[in-house]
Amino acid sequence: MAEDKKPKSAAKKPAATTKKTTAKKAAPAKKAAPAAKKAAPAAKKAAPAAKKAAPAAKKAAPAAKKAAPAAKKAAPAAKKAAPAAKKAAPAAKKAAPAAKKAAPAAKKAAPAKVEATSKSMEDVIPSGEVIQEKAVAPTPKKKVSTAFDWDAFEAEEADTYTSSERTKLNDMYDGTLTQIEEKSLIQGLVIAITKKEVVININYKSEGVVQKNEFRYNPDLAIGDSVDLFIENMEDKTGQLVVSHKTARTHLAWIRVNEVLGTGEIITGHVKCRTKGGLIVDVFGIEAFLPGSQIDVKPIRDYDLFVGKNMEFKVVKINKEFKNIVVSHKALIEAEIEEQKKQIMSGLEKGQVLEGIVKNITSYGVFIDLGGVDGLIHITDLSWGRVNHPEELVTLDEKIKVVILDFDDNKKRIALGLKQLSEHPWDSLNKDLKIGDKVKGNVVVIADYGAFIEIAAGVEGLVHVSEMSWSQHLRTANDFLKVGDEVEAMVLTLDKEERKMSLGIKQLIPDPWENIDKKYPVQSNHTSKVRNFTNFGVFVELEEGIDGLIHISDLSWDKKFKHPSEFCNVGDELDVVVLELDAENRRLSLGHKQLQENPWDVYETVFTMNSTHDGTVIKLKDKAGIVSMEYGVEAYCPAKHMKKEDGSYVGAEEKTQFVVLEFNKESKKILVSHTKVWGEVEAKKAKTTASKTSRAVRSINDSREKTTLGDLEALSALKDKMDKGK
Repeated sequence: MAEDKKPKSAAKKPAATTKKTTAKKAAPAKKAAPAAKKAAPAAKKAAPAAKKAAPAAKKAAPAAKKAAPAAKKAAPAAKKAAPAAKKAAPAAKKAAPAAKKAAPAAKKAAPAKVEATSKSMEDVIPSGEVIQEKAVAPTPKKKVSTAFDWDAFEAEEADTYTSSERTKLNDMYDGTLTQIEEKSLIQGLVIAITKKEVVININYKSEGVVQKNEFRYNPDLAIGDSVDLFIENMEDKTGQLVVSHKTARTHLAWIRVNEVLGTGEIITGHVKCRTKGGLIVDVFGIEAFLPGSQIDVKPIRDYDLFVGKNMEFKVVKINKEFKNIVVSHKALIEAEIEEQKKQIMSGLEKGQVLEGIVKNITSYGVFIDLGGVDGLIHITDLSWGRVNHPEELVTLDEKIKVVILDFDDNKKRIALGLKQLSEHPWDSLNKDLKIGDKVKGNVVVIADYGAFIEIAAGVEGLVHVSEMSWSQHLRTANDFLKVGDEVEAMVLTLDKEERKMSLGIKQLIPDPWENIDKKYPVQSNHTSKVRNFTNFGVFVELEEGIDGLIHISDLSWDKKFKHPSEFCNVGDELDVVVLELDAENRRLSLGHKQLQENPWDVYETVFTMNSTHDGTVIKLKDKAGIVSMEYGVEAYCPAKHMKKEDGSYVGAEEKTQFVVLEFNKESKKILVSHTKVWGEVEAKKAKTTASKTSRAVRSINDSREKTTLGDLEALSALKDKMDKGK
């Protein structure tokens, strides 16, 4: 049995070598050809023995065929086929002598024969070789190599195609391959779908693998469907091709959107959600913005009504920098609306009454939908009366009748009116109303210049602020009235054609200027209240509506003021005397100092010319001084009269003597001098010297003799005498 096992293992090696070669290639057969020729004589000699062995081989063939399938499936099946092979052994032993001679050649020729037979015969022939080699197993000593010599195979291989045929075949093969590049769009076929991934054939060395969630929008995806892919990376770290269906959809969507923008094609999108100012729409898999103003020609107040719906749109704008898309549904119906507008505008006439629906309400008016074209009712045309806001009269979606006031065909603008449908209140105003009549009404508007009083619906009169009170003090209407107050007034002016009326409130109370000369006669004394200041005086109020002016020069006898605020304050009470009265122009001149005796009458007797008085310099200005004299009177001392005997000047707050140079009662001025106090002696000396000099000059002039050198000496001596006299 040990001997049998060894030949079997030796027989398996050539059989394994035989299996490595393919049946399509004829190279092994070529190698076996020379050996087969050499073995031909031996084969002829072995032919009788082979014939004798043929019956036994035929008997063994069925058993070998039955054993072949079992041998392919598993080894145990081959063991079951072994008894059948043992039965064929005696017949094979008889043919052994002849087989020994033909064995080398048969071994070389065996591969060619095996390749020409079926798989079942391949299994049978090696088993026969095993049986034959049992007898000659001890003879081979050399080990048979199982490695295939590819170099020898390629050296002996001959190309059966010509160069042109080979080029044609290569071109045909290259045509079956897909050329792809990174960042490009391609199409592929779905070949497999798993729980998480979708495998796609793109005719490349690698299939594309895409996450299944990228096809969430297409639940009906099936094997064999064509899909778009975007090559993101030719090869990642693991050598896998990286593709994306979602990115491909986005790229194709942008390409499609740009095409639609250029062609103006109408597209269909799905409204996803609401956002600030409009809606978000899914168009070709990307988000677009639908402004609220582009949803419909009519204002939409509830955007949620459109969420979840499919609508038709037109792409109106693309911002490539921010990748924003703006679509419009309104643009689809604008053409139809324009046609309707033309028809409506062509049939419009001024004064025509139409029915419309309140479309929008603003602070300045109301927009009315006239059936495809909009018109505006200005707030002033809503009612003959005053309207604070249009919402007081109309509501949204309300049907109202309006009259056409004006329209513009070019600008497609229509001016409408509502109040024009009713009679003007001025036309129904009491015809007996005249100037001087008393009327009652409510304050509707207050301005700085006055207040508007509504005496009837749509009929107003103006009360100017000057007609609210007899007082001359300028105030605003808010100081007298408030909106909503009910007041009584008198009609001052009335113009029914212009529909204007002016009213007065103060006319209902007595005029304080009536009999003013009896209440406030000239030289009468009264108490007043300071109301206002001006640069030239003080305005005081004697009673409500009667004001007077105190000039700044009438405030004090002995003091001078740059501004009246230096004398009194607003709100102070002052005693005044009426100086002048002009009832026609309503002017009253008052005085305050006149209530006291004029002190300048006394000062005139005290401060006589060249009289000397003590005084104190209270202020200096350019070396001139303001001197406070007796009784508090202020005098003025010029700079040249401020010089002292020692050559210095009198300083501030310095007390000394002054001589009165001038006294003016009318202008209330006193001019004094300090220099004159000590300078009177020098003045007398100066007069004596001047007289002597004049006499000497006269004596010289009287002598009309010719001037000589001696005369010059006499003049020089005279000069010396004069100098000594000084």
